[in-house]
Amino acid sequence: MHDTRVGVLALQGAFREHRHALERQGATVQEVRLPEQLDGLAGLIIPGGESTTMAKLIHNYGFDDALPAFYQRGAAIWGTCAGAITIAREIVGFPEQLHMNFIDMAVERNAYGRQVASFEVDVAFEPAFDAGLAHANNDPFHTIFIRAPRIAHIGNDVTVLAKHAGDPIMVVQGRVMATVFHPELADDDRIHQYFLKKTVSGSLP
Repeated sequence: MHDTRVGVLALQGAFREHRHALERQGATVQEVRLPEQLDGLAGLIIPGGESTTMAKLIHNYGFDDALPAFYQRGAAIWGTCAGAITIAREIVGFPEQLHMNFIDMAVERNAYGRQVASFEVDVAFEPAFDAGLAHANNDPFHTIFIRAPRIAHIGNDVTVLAKHAGDPIMVVQGRVMATVFHPELADDDRIHQYFLKKTVSGSLP
């Protein structure tokens, strides 16, 4: 159980599924639709959706200033799929698209194919992931890829927590985490548990 308040950016995407997963772990969850709702939160999930629409909504609702301020004050942030694009240092081929540079990685949009090419696959966690959980197990995690971006490059300070076909698909740097798949759609809360534990402790590897 985690006695902390975390938010899920609720502008589009599977934010309700994230909220339910966090609540199953005992977190108090705020659906965030306005910048002032970030106040008092220890962490925030930026969910999937359509990345260009997400960028427009972030701008229209004033989060292009609020999210960097939230990050600077020491909160933890996790981006999934389109959310991972939002927090990346670089979007390959789309430098003009809004992105936050919260994690040292470059991403390629829709690199695993469009909606019709969505797929599911079991992947093993890297050892660095298991180190973050009190009751970790080594069972594979069922990953769901829907118009997923590919992590094309990561910096030296970025830790890989899971891979698929040789590419990193889950990474962390400091208190910022990114997954290019959709953990909220799987019947497995270990990644949400990891984020909550590390949000609380402030010690992401």
